Amino acid sequence: MSKDMLGWRCKFGVMGPSTNTIVQPDFDMMRPAGVTNHYARIFTPNANAISNETFRAGAEVIAGNTLDAVKSVLTCAPDHLVMGMSAVTFFDGVKGADRFVKQVEEFSGLKISVGSHACTAALNAYGGVKRIAVLSPYWPAMNIEVARYFTDMGFSVVRDIALQRPSWIGIAETTSEECVAAMKYLDGDDVDAIVQVGTNLSMVKLAAMAEMWLGKPVIAINTATYWHALRARGIQDKVEGCGKLLERF
Repeated sequence: MSKDMLGWRCKFGVMGPSTNTIVQPDFDMMRPAGVTNHYARIFTPNANAISNETFRAGAEVIAGNTLDAVKSVLTCAPDHLVMGMSAVTFFDGVKGADRFVKQVEEFSGLKISVGSHACTAALNAYGGVKRIAVLSPYWPAMNIEVARYFTDMGFSVVRDIALQRPSWIGIAETTSEECVAAMKYLDGDDVDAIVQVGTNLSMVKLAAMAEMWLGKPVIAINTATYWHALRARGIQDKVEGCGKLLERF
């Protein structure tokens, strides 16, 4: 059987919001030789997310446009799909996550890695994690959905912070200093791990550094999602500099 010259091990089809500027460079940074990432952009107006209601409405627009992006990326014959937007994979807890996965997998005929389930798999890979804190660029109403999901999966969400970014593009403008301050607020002896959600928030390298000075798992959702996709395809390569998840598991 003929193989793609560059993606001879695996071709990933990645769906992400058209406003998202972080997922693509993040995933490419973690890409082993012989694996290629192919992006389909989910049409997403750069809506102002100035309240719980407008954030939810904007996220639902993205969810509604996802299958169009799946249809587009299928034309390059990918081996596996990767969802580059996390909010829609947390709606309605585990039931909602499973429903989203089933919808895409039945439509495409391919398996998909999504942020919510990838973070659960990552936490379980570290082992011994029961109590978590959640960092998001979202609004509080969305954090409630994230906490519902992790509670469904058997974790206790001790604390969370919603950075309440003003727009989809504004998420990518969040500074490292703001993220560090958020992690300092979230950390404590009552927290086993910190989980960062929101794929347009740049946290891969920062989370890897934070693991060293906090002495506990700090999971960036883009790291967890790409790790999950690699391992789902049987690709066990270890990637340095992006945290213990990719270096050890």
